[in-house]
Amino acid sequence: MTAPALDFRCFDCDNHYYEAEDAFTRHIDRRFARRAMQWVEIKGRRRLLVGGKLNRYIPNPTFDPVSKPGALDEYFRGRNPKGLDTSELFGELEPISPAYRDRDARLAVMDDQGIEGAVFLPTLGVGMEQALVHDIPAAVAAFRAFNRWLDEDWGFAYRERIFAAPYITLSDPAEAVREVEWAIGRDARVVVMVGGPVTTASGRRAPADPVFDGFWARVNEAGLTVVYHGGESHYTKYLADWGEPAEVEAFRVHPFRRLVSANPVQDTFASLLAHGLFDRFPNLRIAAIETGSDWVFHLFEKLKKSYGQTPHMWSEDPRDTFRRHVWVAPFYEDALSELRTLIGPERILMGSDFPHAEGLAEPTAFVRDLHGAGFSDAECRLVMRDNGAALSVPRSG
Repeated sequence: MTAPALDFRCFDCDNHYYEAEDAFTRHIDRRFARRAMQWVEIKGRRRLLVGGKLNRYIPNPTFDPVSKPGALDEYFRGRNPKGLDTSELFGELEPISPAYRDRDARLAVMDDQGIEGAVFLPTLGVGMEQALVHDIPAAVAAFRAFNRWLDEDWGFAYRERIFAAPYITLSDPAEAVREVEWAIGRDARVVVMVGGPVTTASGRRAPADPVFDGFWARVNEAGLTVVYHGGESHYTKYLADWGEPAEVEAFRVHPFRRLVSANPVQDTFASLLAHGLFDRFPNLRIAAIETGSDWVFHLFEKLKKSYGQTPHMWSEDPRDTFRRHVWVAPFYEDALSELRTLIGPERILMGSDFPHAEGLAEPTAFVRDLHGAGFSDAECRLVMRDNGAALSVPRSG
C-alpha cells in the first residue's frame, strides 16, 4: 500500500531495532557473564540462555530471518477470515535488513518513509528483566551492558533524529540513579521500562514507592520522558494461577492470554497516581507505548469513582493529573475518536511499531486511521508529529 502524502514529516514514538547478538554481552562485566545472557547452539539453532535457562520470549532471537513489517496488520485489526494460525499469518520470512541494525541505513529508510525523528525501543530487551528478577545484580549488569551497546550502535540522540531509549531497571534503586545519571550525561532524551511492580532485594514494590524517589528526582530535574512499553512483566506469572504455562513463545498463545483482564500498564499508572508521584515530581512526562489505549477508559472509570468517593485523598481530580503528565500511543485499531474525547489530541502519540510484524509497514499510514476517526488535519499533525517531537526535547522544570 502506498504511503499517504503529508505536508509535514512525522515523528514516530514506537520504532524498533532488532538487537545485535552481542547487545547484552559486548560490554558485560565478566563476573556476570554466566549469570546473565549467553548464546548456545541447540539442534543446530542459536538459542539464548538467560540466567542459565533457555529463554523463549523471542522464538528466534538472532532475528535472521525475520518477518516482514506489517505482516500481522489484518490480524490485529481483528480480521482472519481463513482462520490461519499466527505462524502461518507471518508468511515468508526474509533476511534481516541492514536498516534494522545500522543507524545510517535506518535514516535512509526514515527519509523514504517521511519520518523526521523517532523513539527507538527494544525488541528483545523488554522481555529480559523478568528472566533475571531472581538475580538482581545480574539484571543490573545485563542492562548496564545493554545500554552501553545501545549508545554505541544507535546513540541516544543521533543526528537529532534517532532517540534510542536506554532501559532502566528499578530493581536496585541506587543503581537506577547511577544509570539514569549516566544516560543523562550521554544526552538521552527518553528512557524505557516495563510496567508492573518492581522486584527489589526487599520484596516487590510499587514504582512510585519513595524508595525510588532518587530516580524520579533525576528524571524530573533533567526533563526526560519515561516510556512504559509493553513487554514481559510480573503479571505473566499470574497466568499460572489459571493453568497457563509460565513461558510461551510470542504469538503462540492460547486465546485466554489475550482475554485475561489483568493489565500491568493500567495498574502501573493507577499506582503512580494513587501514590502521589506527580505531586512530588511535577515535571514528569510519561508515555505509554505499545500497550494500546483500552486500559485508559477502564482506568478513568475507576479514577472518577475513587475521586467521587474520597476527594480528600487526592490533591485534584486524578484524571486531570493524568491528562497533564501522560501521553498514550494507541493501537491503530483502537477507539481513536473516543480516546481524543477522553484525553485530548495533545496527549495522543503516533506509534507505528515498525518494523515489527504487528505494526504498520508504512508508519505514515496511521493518518488514515486518524482521518477515519474524524481527526482534523490540525489534530493529525499533533498526533503524527508535534506531540512526539516535543517529548524528545528535555523540558525545563
